[in-house]
Amino acid sequence: MGYRLIKIFLIGLSLTAAVVAGAANTKFYVIEIKKGIDKGSFRLLKKGLAEAEEQKADYVIIHLNTYGGAVDAADSIRTALLNSSIPTISFIDNQAVSAGALISIACDSIYMKKGGTFGAATVVNQNGEVMPDKYQSFMRAMMRSTAEVNGRDPSIAESMVTDSSKVLSFTFEEAFENGYCEGSANSLEEVASIVTGTDNNSIVIQKISLLDRIISLFLSPVLQGLLLMFIIGGIYFELQSPGIGFPSAIAILSAILYFSPLYLEGLAENWEIIVFVLGIILILAELFVIPGFGIAGISGIILSITGLIFAMVNNDLLFFEGEIHYIIILKPLAMVLLSFFISISVSIFLAGKYLSGNRFNYLALKTELNRKDGFSLMDQKSEDLVGKTGIAQTPLMPTGKIEIGGKWYEASMEMGSAAKGDILVVTRSSAGRLYCEHPPR
Repeated sequence: MGYRLIKIFLIGLSLTAAVVAGAANTKFYVIEIKKGIDKGSFRLLKKGLAEAEEQKADYVIIHLNTYGGAVDAADSIRTALLNSSIPTISFIDNQAVSAGALISIACDSIYMKKGGTFGAATVVNQNGEVMPDKYQSFMRAMMRSTAEVNGRDPSIAESMVTDSSKVLSFTFEEAFENGYCEGSANSLEEVASIVTGTDNNSIVIQKISLLDRIISLFLSPVLQGLLLMFIIGGIYFELQSPGIGFPSAIAILSAILYFSPLYLEGLAENWEIIVFVLGIILILAELFVIPGFGIAGISGIILSITGLIFAMVNNDLLFFEGEIHYIIILKPLAMVLLSFFISISVSIFLAGKYLSGNRFNYLALKTELNRKDGFSLMDQKSEDLVGKTGIAQTPLMPTGKIEIGGKWYEASMEMGSAAKGDILVVTRSSAGRLYCEHPPR
């Protein structure tokens, strides 16, 4: 009898230990989003979901405290969460508005800290101004379809995206009453306890490595804009002097740093990089091989800008739900064109201020121009050459060499370009350089 009691006790003790061990094995993997949502946020979330699967986590908690961010990045996060094989939980730790609301709705369940806010997904620009209705329509479609997938009222999700006087935001109580929140919690541990009904849970928070932070930094819009300016500025400066020098190195390095993170994250595809490189080749061919500036140069500019723009675009979002949404292209287009304008303006200013002196001579390719080769120092006052007629000895696009009275001079076109052999008239001189134009016909 005593032996049977001992056996029953040991069996019960084993079962209790097994239950406790099983409860302790409930693993929650936490991905934190506590800043503006951008491509870097999507990269870290995608990596976190992969790590959660590797570690055989039972649940993924998205720890949210954000005022929103880029719509395309938020949609990429939304898609990743909807396709996750692990149940996902959104823990709104204060704020989940705008793009943060879209991410929360994409999760299987939502828990909020009391006093938090959830909603207000109206699309605005960087100045906080409400964007036109075509932007709102796109966001409403995403909010509605996401809510439908997870069994939530789509009309409520849609009402979070409208004009500023009617936009919907929820407190915890309002979200709970409308089925947009499963409960309140003050910590990750409390969320885990509510889900499992026990305090014996394992919580693993995603670790962000230095490399992850660097890649996320290069995916930020600010740094991408700077890299664009270095690419364009480097090409412009290199065209001012022959050979491959420091400006070319800057342009090439900037292009690598621009495309590499986008390519690694699946945003920049092979064809977009090829289009950019082909555009640069056509521009160089137009400048150095083909006289004048025509189809090849214009095509090169269009192709290079197209490659830069589409490298920043999520193609799945561009063709959202079987429709082409051109509004996704507008932000990258504006960034590229603005960077182009700023870079060219600054480059022209710096070229006129510094390249005419000796301060940066060590950066340029040095070539000796001998008198016996047809070159000549400005042994005559440049002002005396104004009004003289000369013959272009090299293509001027817009800079090259012109021959006047058997001597060669550095010259630039006032407007347009000139082919080798064209007759040109000197209109003015500045800093030892002659400026020319075609004679009137």
